[in-house]
Amino acid sequence: MQLKDKVAVITGAASGMGRAIAIRYAEEGAKVVAADINPEGAQDTVTAIQAAGGAAVAVLCNVAKEEDIQIMIDTAVSEYGTLDILVNNAGIMDNMEPPADITDEQWERIFAVNTTSVMRATRKAVPIFLAKGGGVIINITSIGGLYGKVAGATYTASKHAVNGFTRGTAFMYATQGIRCNAIAPGGVATNIAQSMTNVNEFGASRTGLSLNSNPRFGQSEEIAGVALFLASDDSSFVNGAIIVADGGWTA
Repeated sequence: MQLKDKVAVITGAASGMGRAIAIRYAEEGAKVVAADINPEGAQDTVTAIQAAGGAAVAVLCNVAKEEDIQIMIDTAVSEYGTLDILVNNAGIMDNMEPPADITDEQWERIFAVNTTSVMRATRKAVPIFLAKGGGVIINITSIGGLYGKVAGATYTASKHAVNGFTRGTAFMYATQGIRCNAIAPGGVATNIAQSMTNVNEFGASRTGLSLNSNPRFGQSEEIAGVALFLASDDSSFVNGAIIVADGGWTA
């Protein structure tokens, strides 16, 4: 088992990539804290893990709230004694708005979930990692964080910021046993589209040009495989990397 007795916190663990990562980590011996704004979905993930003989606990967490981030990490420590792996997976889409149509409310909402939450969870986890001499942070970003053609301007900016934060975190703590990497998925079959309302017609017409070149949609389990690699000792020399997993879409 590649993660035997490691303790992992995963946000957005009720469905999609977060659920797949939680289950894969548990299969590899990790004790999992499944955090999500959807408590029933998080508990479903935990039930699936426990049914297979794994250890997991569900936590209600709105990652846009500082107090929920605090509770999430504190739960890992109180339940399992420590924290070894943090996966910042929770995220939402914008409505494909071009810059001229962005509202302050939409901008702040997207950044609160996609970007500020990553900073807050990292800020909470790092002192634990420093005290024990190591830890792993994995941020789920997007090819939208590398290019401007797959989403609206707000989502694109939020994920570019996560990529920058990933690299900055990796460099800052590289000599202290902490690794921080990101996965940039392409099109993956999840329910993230449910966070979209009133899709911007012009923005969608522009991003649709890029979608036409996507060779296929990926599965959450394929991203979980990359996340397992980054959490394991097999990636001990990988730090500050943005690993693209998009089936060749951006090739």
